[in-house]
Amino acid sequence: MLPTLPRENLLELCRRMFVIRHFEESLVPLHDNGVFGGHYHLYVGQEATGVPALSCLRADDYLFTTHRNHGHLLARGAEPKRLFAEILGRVDGLNKGKGGSFHSVALSLGFLHSSGVVAGIIPLSTGTAYASKAQKNGRLTVCLFGDGSLEEGAAPEAFNIASLLKLPVLFLCENNGKYGSGRAVAAAQSSSMAAYPLTDLPKAYKVPAQQIDGIDAGLVHATISDAVEKIRRGEGPQFVEAQTVRYPGSETNWPTVPAPTDTSLAWDVSAVPEKSREWYRSCDPLLIYIRELVDANQASKDEIAAIERQVKSQMAAAVEFAVNSPYPKPEEAEKNYFA
Repeated sequence: MLPTLPRENLLELCRRMFVIRHFEESLVPLHDNGVFGGHYHLYVGQEATGVPALSCLRADDYLFTTHRNHGHLLARGAEPKRLFAEILGRVDGLNKGKGGSFHSVALSLGFLHSSGVVAGIIPLSTGTAYASKAQKNGRLTVCLFGDGSLEEGAAPEAFNIASLLKLPVLFLCENNGKYGSGRAVAAAQSSSMAAYPLTDLPKAYKVPAQQIDGIDAGLVHATISDAVEKIRRGEGPQFVEAQTVRYPGSETNWPTVPAPTDTSLAWDVSAVPEKSREWYRSCDPLLIYIRELVDANQASKDEIAAIERQVKSQMAAAVEFAVNSPYPKPEEAEKNYFA
């Protein structure tokens, strides 16, 4: 379903989802052509979680994210050209090329840390929530992590402290279950977690927890809005597990693009390779959101196609900016170690 928002807000959510999708699809060939090296992860398939969820926050709230961070930064408003430059290790990047893909941050947007260390951000986010409560500044902390983070001991320790002290923190777990036949595959029990459902773990520490369909943008928006309101009222931490179905392009050792996204795929997936067709038909949150906009008479197919063309043009210019950005000078390596 669509979020209960004015039409212009719904279209802005659509635009941001397109930005994430075409940013990630533009990144893959840059790596494959040797423009940058090292591993990286895509946020494709989780746009209907990150975009509506982060739209519920205040500008001064704190955020922490993981190795699958590009989508979160872009959903919050990071400039695509500067994020491309950062991933390419260029001086015009968000962090002057020092953070790369795994550790890009944007302090002006509230992102204090982005880490490839599984679960490393969970205790850090609990720390900023503690600071906010002590300072009485009204700021909320959002910790964005994957289901694998719950395997680490840092997670239950943080839940315990956050619950005991009623800290203003939202734990948002994005469970991108393995790609398979249909959306229900996201709810399958993890092969590495004895706790099932995953919400049982925070509930053991009296942290209110719920499991939702992370492909449903309207449900995500309503759930996160409600959770944020409860936290701001002083009710303590909240935990939400948003279930998505992993993008087939993320199933391989290195990210791929099974089929370039185009608005037309929302109604006809025949151009998609057969083995990935079902994901695009029933699990792709962007295509589902597009169909919902049209079905609800909130936008026409032509309007959505025009938004996508604009975003594609923006991504092409962003890539050009990043590729033309110089590498940092050697002496830059000794600067900006500490805040």
